[in-house]
Amino acid sequence: MEDWLTVMSCARDAGRYDQQRGAALSQYYDMGDLTLWNPSNGVSRLFMSQVSVYQAELGLPSGIGPMRGDECQIDPLVFKAFVDALLAWRQRTSHAVMAALSEGFVATVLVLAERAGIEVKRQPAGFAEAGGLKGIQVPTAPDSSEGAWAAALQQKSRDLGRFMAA
Repeated sequence: MEDWLTVMSCARDAGRYDQQRGAALSQYYDMGDLTLWNPSNGVSRLFMSQVSVYQAELGLPSGIGPMRGDECQIDPLVFKAFVDALLAWRQRTSHAVMAALSEGFVATVLVLAERAGIEVKRQPAGFAEAGGLKGIQVPTAPDSSEGAWAAALQQKSRDLGRFMAA
């Protein structure tokens, strides 16, 4: 019974915190006056954590500014360079687990790029072989064509976009 009361107390206090401090229930990812995405705080917090991970992995800034209040601005030129580098990195990856871990983030970023009107740079066929594979799995994941990978990622991005409120 005591554990239940503690949980109820924490939930009540969290609700009071939101009401008293006027905490926003969602956050805005904007490019100028255009809102690209308006996720809940929890989704936004997870996304921003992943942005930090991929900035470090790529050695590039994302162009996604800090969250101030409940808004952040996205720099279109820096974001385009980040998206292009992210796609190139992902295309060079043949490790099945790394691909699975990155799939959702890459698809989310592609939705944002599309909504911003950013044309992403699709790598030509043979790109992975020319640039050397990264994160190689032994044994490697089953072969699939780069065209199939790109089409599947594009479909995943379209599907995900329907669930991303703007």
